[in-house]
Amino acid sequence: MALFSFDLTQRPPRSPRVRLGGFVCLPRLLDKGRAHLAGKAGEYRYNCPLDQRWFSFTGLSADALLGELAKGKSDSEMLAWILETAPRRREPLEILGWSAYMEARSPGDAESHQVFAENLAKLAPAREDIVSWFDLLDLDDHVSFGGRA
Repeated sequence: MALFSFDLTQRPPRSPRVRLGGFVCLPRLLDKGRAHLAGKAGEYRYNCPLDQRWFSFTGLSADALLGELAKGKSDSEMLAWILETAPRRREPLEILGWSAYMEARSPGDAESHQVFAENLAKLAPAREDIVSWFDLLDLDDHVSFGGRA
């Protein structure tokens, strides 16, 4: 099977809100991993702090996941591998709770508030509806590829 050729210089990865197996962030993580392998990640970074939260929750390593992606596995095949391999096997209710928490997560400390505010000021200073990290990521993806804030 050919290596997935998702090009993140042409369009963004899937929203962090998109779920696979109940996990938020996972489809985005897979997109970034595939693009990383293809040398087409652009400004996106595989194993960024958001990705690391997912790896911590599942107990999988970024290298192990990347190794499976390099085999050309589909999203469904990757999910099956994750559910069979993850050291921290999670019940559906745990995944649901973690995903809901991640989706609502906003800056918590002063430094995070500053980073969030600076990024929002660059993207859309008049927007008052951007309150979570996922809101900011979606906005950044949209604006980065020519959308209007």
